[in-house]
Amino acid sequence: MERKDYQKIVNKYTPNESRLMNAFIAFIIGGFMGVLGNFLVDFYSYYFDLSTKDASVFMIITLVFLGCLFTSLGFFDKWVNFAKCGLIIPITGFAHAMMSAALEYRKEGLVTGIGSNMFKLAGSVIIFGVVSAYIFGLLRLLVMGG
Repeated sequence: MERKDYQKIVNKYTPNESRLMNAFIAFIIGGFMGVLGNFLVDFYSYYFDLSTKDASVFMIITLVFLGCLFTSLGFFDKWVNFAKCGLIIPITGFAHAMMSAALEYRKEGLVTGIGSNMFKLAGSVIIFGVVSAYIFGLLRLLVMGG
């Protein structure tokens, strides 16, 4: 089979996605996640009489817990197929990546399975997050002078 013929067949059966619609859905779902996060901060601040800073920590813990719970129950993958980056970009995406790897390798044991493979998906997020925070911190220091 010629390479061009093969490419025609692949193009024929590859599903077409609307990037504009995907961006719109991700924007709406991401905005909803922001509203949910703000609601949780307000909830923890009001009902538990916490400062906004402390309530923010509880909000992050809650979203990570929900991301892990929904991943382990099998819901999160279906929601991500619909919501795209609206669920992957926030902290819930990080929790999903960690929990997915933990579930996949749990049969190999705690150390050689979960411990050594849990950061395979999330390791790049951590590395690039730390490196970008360092670079932007240096830029802020240079631009603002301290």
